[in-house]
Amino acid sequence: MTVGDHPVTTSGHCDPRFSRVREVFDRHFSDGEELGAAFAVFLDGEPVVDLWGGVADRHAGRPWEAGTPVLAYSCTKAVAATAMLLLVERGLVDVRSPVSAYWPEFARDGKARVTVEHVLTHQAGLPAIEEPVPLEEFEDLPAIAGRLAAQAPLWEPGTAHGYHAVTYGFLIDELIRRVTGMSTGELVAAEIAGPHQLDLWLGAPPDVAARAARLSAGERTARAGEQAARTGERAAPAGGAGVAEPPAANGPVAAMAAATRDKDSLMNRALGNPPIHKLPGGGNHPVILRAGWPALGMVTTARALAGFYRALVAGEILAPSTLGNAMRPRVGGPDRVLYLDSAFGLGYMRPAMTFLTPARGVESAFGHTGLGGSLGLGDVEHGLAMAYTMNRMVGSVAGSRRAYRLAEAVYGSLT
Repeated sequence: MTVGDHPVTTSGHCDPRFSRVREVFDRHFSDGEELGAAFAVFLDGEPVVDLWGGVADRHAGRPWEAGTPVLAYSCTKAVAATAMLLLVERGLVDVRSPVSAYWPEFARDGKARVTVEHVLTHQAGLPAIEEPVPLEEFEDLPAIAGRLAAQAPLWEPGTAHGYHAVTYGFLIDELIRRVTGMSTGELVAAEIAGPHQLDLWLGAPPDVAARAARLSAGERTARAGEQAARTGERAAPAGGAGVAEPPAANGPVAAMAAATRDKDSLMNRALGNPPIHKLPGGGNHPVILRAGWPALGMVTTARALAGFYRALVAGEILAPSTLGNAMRPRVGGPDRVLYLDSAFGLGYMRPAMTFLTPARGVESAFGHTGLGGSLGLGDVEHGLAMAYTMNRMVGSVAGSRRAYRLAEAVYGSLT
């Protein structure tokens, strides 16, 4: 297998019971769907899959190694939610309380009744920042949060949900700062990553940023397209969620695809400000890697992200009762920003069009997808924790076929 002029090999460990997982992982490379990627799985707390391969930088040919980190985009949201839930569990935050109880300036312009739960469940009505955020403000999270405090909600909070793709993190971060005096990244380092020895950062130090895989946009190769035709799969439209059926002309997938072409759509406004695209290299830029935006700024390895879910499932980060309550779906159905059906507990995605899950995990899986295809998933009922990271992006804010196939192979390998 090769990527450009660079030979591709895959490495790592796979328990014989999960041989199907390795077959899928390797096939993604042989079919030309991957540049570099990693996939890790824990079952009942034990590592059963830890695979990696390909190139971390397609131009330099730098190989993807066991400890290669990468920006995991919105997989970050589940980690940020967990940091908030730690404060809830300790009685420092009540999710039913208004945000303004902790952040008084937030109450203006019709937001006095916005609760912490509304923020965690994407019901706050603040999915987009109205004024363009200047580049010099990208690392000033309180300043960006102040912009949201000065806005009016786009809908009555609590009456609908719409994915707060970027603003979610600034809202969570300011709440955490007001309660603890720490940023979300500092709290995650002190309470989650550090104690559990996870290579997971919201705010990557220079040495980590330097060895991070470089994200690369790119369509599937012709060979991959031929493979899709053979298997009956259909590629998602630009921005789509990777559903297998052709979209109805007037269905939610078609509406989402149309929104991607409208620069003024709420979806593009939500995704496009702060304007990461104005930085050379976009998400690869050092500013993004070190800023630690709690909606999309986590730099991590698949092994560490799966380890985070392993610790969650085992009750080592949150009490089982806290996690069980957080997993309970609070909202579901058409998403005002993404158009597709989405479902959320307290910060965690639940199975829906935006979090495609194999049938065996539909009632029990929770986690979060990341822009371009990454995935973090936990399942208490089945004792599973898994994570997929990669650097070849797909045009999706709702996961990828590659992640779904890997998860399907994991669930299919359970006895």
